[in-house]
Amino acid sequence: MIKTTPCDLLEQLISKAKSSGADSADAMFVENRSLSVAQRLGKPESIERSEDKDLGLRVFVGKRNATVSTTDMKPESLDILIDRVVSMAKVAPEDPYARIANASEITTSNPKIELFDPSEPSAEKLIERASLAEESALAVTGVTNSEGGEAAWSDTTIMLATSNGFKGTYRRSGHSLSAVVLAGEGQNMERDYEYSSTVFETDLTNPKTVGQIAGERAVRRLNPKKPGSASIPVIYDPRVSGSLVGHVASALNGSSIARGTSFLKDAMGKQIFQSRVRILDDPHRARGLRSKPFDGEGLPNQKYAIIDDGYVKSWFLDLATADQLGLISTGHAARSTGGAPSPSPTNLYLDAGEISPVSLMHNIKSGLYVTELMGMSVNMVTGDYSRGAGGFWIDNGEITYPVSDITVAGNLKDMFSQLIPANDLEFKRGTDAPTVRIDGMTVAGPGD
Repeated sequence: MIKTTPCDLLEQLISKAKSSGADSADAMFVENRSLSVAQRLGKPESIERSEDKDLGLRVFVGKRNATVSTTDMKPESLDILIDRVVSMAKVAPEDPYARIANASEITTSNPKIELFDPSEPSAEKLIERASLAEESALAVTGVTNSEGGEAAWSDTTIMLATSNGFKGTYRRSGHSLSAVVLAGEGQNMERDYEYSSTVFETDLTNPKTVGQIAGERAVRRLNPKKPGSASIPVIYDPRVSGSLVGHVASALNGSSIARGTSFLKDAMGKQIFQSRVRILDDPHRARGLRSKPFDGEGLPNQKYAIIDDGYVKSWFLDLATADQLGLISTGHAARSTGGAPSPSPTNLYLDAGEISPVSLMHNIKSGLYVTELMGMSVNMVTGDYSRGAGGFWIDNGEITYPVSDITVAGNLKDMFSQLIPANDLEFKRGTDAPTVRIDGMTVAGPGD
């Protein structure tokens, strides 16, 4: 192998794999550069920089396939890699559904998406951001200790090529900032945080604001009470409401549907939310944290309403799950260099509702406002839901005192049918939702 550019390298790997006995192949190249710093109590804790290149090759011999990955780009090493993966594929079990895209399926469009910010902050700049965030948090009255401020930057290039002619590449930047602090003394200490994660540096929240929010949140949680058990309305803060959207995505994932292991396996075309509820996936959203111009198999992707007017409109499908279900891929294949594609959402969100969070809770006599979820006891086969939680008690429509050591429980089918979104949607996490209300949830605590 003479040429060393990543694009040429992928084409050569595929060509050599075919000449070594593969019927078809695809290859992926990922290059990442990153810089991160951490400060605690005004002193640097770490400065880390990494520069990585990773290569993955998947080959097919009939209905059999195998995948290998490497960080060793030397020509002689890649030759050995190719021989190895072809030999592996020849003895692998047959998979009737795994395949690369046909020439007629691969995308020929090249949507332009704002994904890359060319500005690269220096280590000194990141240190300044982390320091300002922590200093601002420590300045909040009642904050007594810090777990630190952190700031980071990354630059990632992704290339994909297939033996059927697809070649695609995109580049994504990332900027992040966080602060984590504690309030109180001795046994009466509480911890909280705030962060900002964006594609463009100019979209980052001001470091002082990040720190102030983290500090105020920690102080607000001091002296929590432990309520008893009840069946009450629960309000999910946007910091945690996105987890409910994540459960929807898991239940509608083509892999779970094909295996029959989802409690929503028979829900296609059925109403599972209230009318006007919409859950959308948008891979082309400008400056989206998970935006990309094509999926992990070189297929076109587009904005989908997975839930529309409360009805299930689509599964998340890649080629294999679509073929298994007798459907067409929705362009949701995601992959790493070391594994086969699988369905996954991109910028997934619950659309904003029509009323404010204040209006959402104004008629709640007694309820729970959840700001933190812990543990993960969610059965995706039955929909049974139970998670540790913390937050605040709602009394006569007002958020009052903090509460802790509680569990919120229900069944996701019932929860989805009761869910009401507020109008305060912000895109901060990749999977996002506004404040939501769910009535009739079981809240269990030690205060009985």
